[in-house]
Amino acid sequence: MDKNSATGLFLISALILVYLFFFSPKQADVEKAKKQEAATAAARTATQPAAGAPAAAAVPAGLAPDAPLDSAAGPVQAVTLQNADLTITLSSRGGRVTAVRLNKYKTFFGKPLNLLDAQSARLDTRFRTVDGKTIRFSDLNFQPSAVTTAGPAQRVSFTAAVAGGTIVQTYSLPADSYELAYDLRFNGLERTVAQEPLTFTFLDRVRQTEQDLKQNRNHSTINHYSAAGSHTALAEASEKPEESKAEGPVKWAAHKHDFFVAGLIADGQPFSSGAFNTAVPDANDSTFIKTMSTTLTLPVAEVEQGRGHFRYFFGPNSFNLLQGVAPGFDRNVYLGWGLFRWVNQFIILPVFHFLAQYISNYGIIIALLVLLIKLVTWPLTYKTYESQARMKVLKPEIDAIKEKIGDDPTKVQQETMKLYSTFGVSPLNGCVPTLLTLPILFAMFQFFPNAIELRQEHFLWAKDLSSYDVFAKLPFFVKWYGDHVSMFTLMMTASTLLMTWQSNQVNTAMQGPMKFYSYLMPIIFLFVLNSFAAGLTWYYFVSNVITFAQQAITKTFVDDTKIRAQLEANKVKNKDKKPTGFQARIAEAMKASQEREAQGKKKS
Repeated sequence: MDKNSATGLFLISALILVYLFFFSPKQADVEKAKKQEAATAAARTATQPAAGAPAAAAVPAGLAPDAPLDSAAGPVQAVTLQNADLTITLSSRGGRVTAVRLNKYKTFFGKPLNLLDAQSARLDTRFRTVDGKTIRFSDLNFQPSAVTTAGPAQRVSFTAAVAGGTIVQTYSLPADSYELAYDLRFNGLERTVAQEPLTFTFLDRVRQTEQDLKQNRNHSTINHYSAAGSHTALAEASEKPEESKAEGPVKWAAHKHDFFVAGLIADGQPFSSGAFNTAVPDANDSTFIKTMSTTLTLPVAEVEQGRGHFRYFFGPNSFNLLQGVAPGFDRNVYLGWGLFRWVNQFIILPVFHFLAQYISNYGIIIALLVLLIKLVTWPLTYKTYESQARMKVLKPEIDAIKEKIGDDPTKVQQETMKLYSTFGVSPLNGCVPTLLTLPILFAMFQFFPNAIELRQEHFLWAKDLSSYDVFAKLPFFVKWYGDHVSMFTLMMTASTLLMTWQSNQVNTAMQGPMKFYSYLMPIIFLFVLNSFAAGLTWYYFVSNVITFAQQAITKTFVDDTKIRAQLEANKVKNKDKKPTGFQARIAEAMKASQEREAQGKKKS
């Protein structure tokens, strides 16, 4: 590793740290958490029934219970629709979805995975009458029909009589599907309902389902997609309340629970507007880790004329699955932004899924993915190694410059640049190939924590490759490190340090601060990556091992004697040639710096 390559490595490491600073979770502020908890407690108190009101069933530490229905409305009934993927519970109270269980998934703690339940979520719809009253579906007790089978789908309708007309809600659950069709129609209510928008509301308190509470919280957010094709998402990792409003038509809105999604899609007329909010009610709450709420409006004429056609999606946040749900619905899977998303979507995911067709062990799939990427980028690696070899061959000339000039770093650097120009060597040759691999590097940071394919996949001692591996649990918490030891991170750090040491033994010019930084960066990443996905740190460990092999193989193709002959030929060719391009700008900058330094000495 020559000095210029080390500089490039340092800059890359700095870029990664900046990237992690802005996109990784941050520690919650204790005082803010206390204030939020106090506000939450006050809100809960405000929603308790007034004294003397009929007692409602106790609801443990979740949403406040609905106000009791009039006894004349009849008993509240629960209806269940079920297929291989979903178990959906609907209530006659409001004719609404009250619970959703994903049958093929469990939480990290081995419990059934309930995406929604009566204590954590509430769906409701409301409208206004011509005399100014607000009627909520949750205040009405709908009469359910018998569950029927229409082809491969289960079907049920809920009907409520209102002011001489009826409200009919129909749900249909196909076999082997995560989608629930929902139709809403008002019959005979044209003179009763005000011509104001119908309003859907979805209040959702997200439960912890994954090992890493912080990641679980910071990967939960609300996405929505406009009818014009624009995607918007609330900031995932924000600890402050987030809010967004869509003034134009909205095609769909979805609550993302890290690896799972609860969404509502308009199949007919888009929603006319939407409002979206997220907040962290209590940073230390391990039961409800984030509160999300969505409000969508729709012209009431749509349901009066039988055009109220919608779909719910309750399922895994799988990219290939979501692509077939609705336009842009795959944006619920966060694969990074800009170029990094393209790398993940069109390179990493296809290769990953191709390998998964033949190999069931995801640790091995990751290792093969590294091998393929290393083979593809080998020409860039070769260029980097070749640049290092050129610097190594020029080491005697560089040492002679240092000995001749002495303690004048600016003059030494200026003469070194002249030497590079004379022999046709560019200091960027060792950095550019490494910089070109940055899109893959950054893409990996987003792929592994967000890939549901890795969720709860075991490999060696890791129980979940989408979360950190726990080789040993510490009896105490270490700031910036955590309360666990990630062995994959230790292996990655040890291999990086060994690779750095090996490079520094060859490159004796690596001295002083640069040599110190080359060892410091792996230690910093030991702390930074200890709580990152095990798949990521395993990826980088394997990458280091393959890099060792690449260096050993590449070394056999690089002949120092031939490189010296090529450099001597460049010297003759460039004898009367002036520096151009980047080297010329560097030379001018150093000359100006030297002149300013000389002027400063004269004044003093």
